[in-house]
Amino acid sequence: MINEALRLLRVFHDLKQFEMAEKLGISKSHISEIEKGTKSPSLDLIERYASEFNVPVSSIMFFAEKIPDAKDGGKVKAKIATKVLDILKFVERKANA
Repeated sequence: MINEALRLLRVFHDLKQFEMAEKLGISKSHISEIEKGTKSPSLDLIERYASEFNVPVSSIMFFAEKIPDAKDGGKVKAKIATKVLDILKFVERKANA
């Protein structure tokens, strides 16, 4: 889920992958792999995203946390994270319409 959250954060700020890569000091292919979910972002990279977009690291990490399913806590968190991503995707579609 963190891959989609990072992609939507970039898109929300109207940045292309190559622009984001330049701002973060990494390659465009690395951004692409993270957004596809084939690579995981390092904590350092997440901190750079947070700094770039002036958001708390915890807001980004929300999508990466793995909470044990004790008494459905993990399922509830996953459902909330999914709904947040759905809202961001809706905003993305409206912006591109």
